[in-house]
Amino acid sequence: MSQQERSEAADRELLQEYLTVKSAYEPKVIPGGGRWTFSAKITGIPQLWTLGEGGEPVQFAQTDDRTLSVHYAPQGGKFVVGVDNHGNEKQQLYLARDLDRPSFEPLVHSPEHFHHVGGWSPDGRYLSYSSNRRHPGFFDIFVVDTDSGESRSVLEYDGNCAPLGWVDENSLLVSIRETNLDSTVYRLDIHTGARLRVGPEGVLARYETIKVNKNGTLAYALTDLGEENLYVASFSPESPHKLTKLLQAEGWDIEEIALSPDERTLAFTVNEGGFSRLGFFDPASDREERAAGLPGGVIESIAWLSDDVLLFSLKSPVLPGDIWSCDRSAQKAERLTRIGHSDAIADRLVDAELCAFKSFDGLEVPYFFYNRSAAEDKPAVVYVHGGPESQIKAEYHPVLQYLVDRGFAVAAPNVRGSSGYGRTYIQLDDADKRMDSVRDLAELTRDLTANRGVHPGRIGVIGRSYGGFMVLAAVTHYPDLWAAGVDIVGISNLKTLLANTGEWRRRLRECEYGALDVYSDFFDEIAPLHHAEKITAPLLVFHGRNDTRVPVSEAEQLVDGMEKRGQTVELVIFEDEGHQTERLENHMTMHGKSVEFFERYLGGDVVE
Repeated sequence: MSQQERSEAADRELLQEYLTVKSAYEPKVIPGGGRWTFSAKITGIPQLWTLGEGGEPVQFAQTDDRTLSVHYAPQGGKFVVGVDNHGNEKQQLYLARDLDRPSFEPLVHSPEHFHHVGGWSPDGRYLSYSSNRRHPGFFDIFVVDTDSGESRSVLEYDGNCAPLGWVDENSLLVSIRETNLDSTVYRLDIHTGARLRVGPEGVLARYETIKVNKNGTLAYALTDLGEENLYVASFSPESPHKLTKLLQAEGWDIEEIALSPDERTLAFTVNEGGFSRLGFFDPASDREERAAGLPGGVIESIAWLSDDVLLFSLKSPVLPGDIWSCDRSAQKAERLTRIGHSDAIADRLVDAELCAFKSFDGLEVPYFFYNRSAAEDKPAVVYVHGGPESQIKAEYHPVLQYLVDRGFAVAAPNVRGSSGYGRTYIQLDDADKRMDSVRDLAELTRDLTANRGVHPGRIGVIGRSYGGFMVLAAVTHYPDLWAAGVDIVGISNLKTLLANTGEWRRRLRECEYGALDVYSDFFDEIAPLHHAEKITAPLLVFHGRNDTRVPVSEAEQLVDGMEKRGQTVELVIFEDEGHQTERLENHMTMHGKSVEFFERYLGGDVVE
C-alpha cells in the first residue's frame, strides 16, 4: 500500500469514528418497577436498548427496520413500537404483549400511509393515533382496541390533526394544525364527537406538550398564547377555555415539561440560545429551582423514574449523547450510560463558541463557531440548519467536528426564521421576506472574514433539507461569496416543492413559504432553479430516492440543467434512503465526498 493509500485509509477510518460514535437518547420509563429503555443506533439503525446488571447496553427489542417510537401501556406488560420502511417515515404500529420476551404482531398496518401515536388510554386497552388513510392530505383520529385489533375513527378532519393524549377513558386532547406554527387544541369526546376548545376562541397560538393528571381534572400545557415565547400554563379539561400562566423564562422558550408520578412537581427545560437549563417547579407553592452539576449542552426527553429521580438525554458539542439522571432531593446528577464516547476522537472534539453579528438591517443573528486554528486566512464552511423553523443547538455534530479536524473553521448560524428566539424572530423570513434570511448568510461571511480570520475566497456552504434550499439560494443570489456548496435533500424551487410534496404537508408549508396561488410569481423570481446559470461555485448534491418531504425531482431538475450548461455539479442519489440518512455506508459516502469536495475547492490543513 502506497503512502497516499495509507493516508486515505486513515482519513476514512477517522471519519468513520466521528460518524459511528454512538449516542443514547429518548429514555422511556416502563410503568411499574422502575425499568426504562432508550434508543440508540448501536446496530446501525435506531433500536430499543436497556442496561444490563453491569451497566452495559442490552438490546430490549429488535425490529426489521428503524424503531421510530415506543409507547408503554400505563399498567406495564405490553407496548407498541412504530417502525418505518427504508426511511420513508410511514410509521406502522406493532404490539408486543410480553416485556421480557417481546414478539411483535401488526396492530396498525397500512404501508402506504402515515401513523402518529397519541398514547394509551388510562386503562391500558386503547391506543390513539392519526392517519391519512382516508385521503393523502387529511389526517383523521383513530382509536384501536389492542385486545381485538379493531380500529375506529373518532374524528374526521380535512387537514392535519393529531392526538396529544387522553383526558380519561372517554375523551382525548387533539391538536389541529392551523399554520406552520399554530394549533388549535380540543378536548374530544370519542363517543359523541363533541369538542371543547382549549384557550380562547379566535386567538392563534402554539400549543406544545400537554400533561394531564391521573384523574383528568387538571392539565399543564406549553403555549405562547399572547406572548413571544413558550411558557407553562394550566387549565381544567372540564372548562378549558381559560388558561392560567404559571411559569415563564423571560426571553426564552420553555421546551419540555414532565409531571412527577406524585403530581407535585413539574420538571422543565429552558432553551437559552441553544443551551438547555433543567429546572423543577412546584405549582402548589409557586417555587422554582434549577438543577446543578450538569455539563452545558442540550437536554431532551425528560421522564420521571420516581418522585425524585428524573431521566433525560444530554449532549453537547463534545458529548455525543448519553442518558443522565438527576435526583432532585439529593441534588445529584449522574451519567447512566457511557455509549456516547470514542477513545479515537474524544481528545479531538472542539467545543462551540456562541457568537453573533449584526445583519444588514441591524438584526442580531447568533451563530456557533467551531475552530481550533489561530491562523489567519483559513478556510471555513457555513452549515445551515433545516426547518426552516428549527435551531442549531449546542450538541454533537459529527461532520462539523470532522471538518474542524481537517483544518476548517465552521460557522453554524441561526438566521432569521429560526426557532428559539421568539415568535417575531421565527416569522422574519415568512413569504416575501424569504430572501432576507439568505442575506443573513451573506452578512455572516463578512463577519467571518472581518473578525474570525477566514479568507474571503475560501468559504463553502452546506445544508440539509430547507438548509439545502439556503445553500442553493446563497450560491445563486450571492455567487461571488462562495467557493463551493453541498446541497443535501434540498429544495431547488419552492413552487415545484409545494406542487409535488405530499398533500399532508403542502398546506402547512404554504403558511411559511406563502400560498402557491398567491406567491407563484415570487417563487419563480427567487427559485435557485431559475438562477442556476449564475452558479460559479462547484456544487455537490445528495438526495434519497424515498424522500416523502422533498421529492428527489428537486435535485434532478437542478442538476439536469447545470450539466447541460457544463457547470461543475455532481448528483448522488441513495436508493435506500428517504429524507433522513440512516445507513452507515451512505453516511460514509455522503460525508466523505463532502469533505473531500471542500478540501479540493477550499483547501484545508491550515497550520497555526
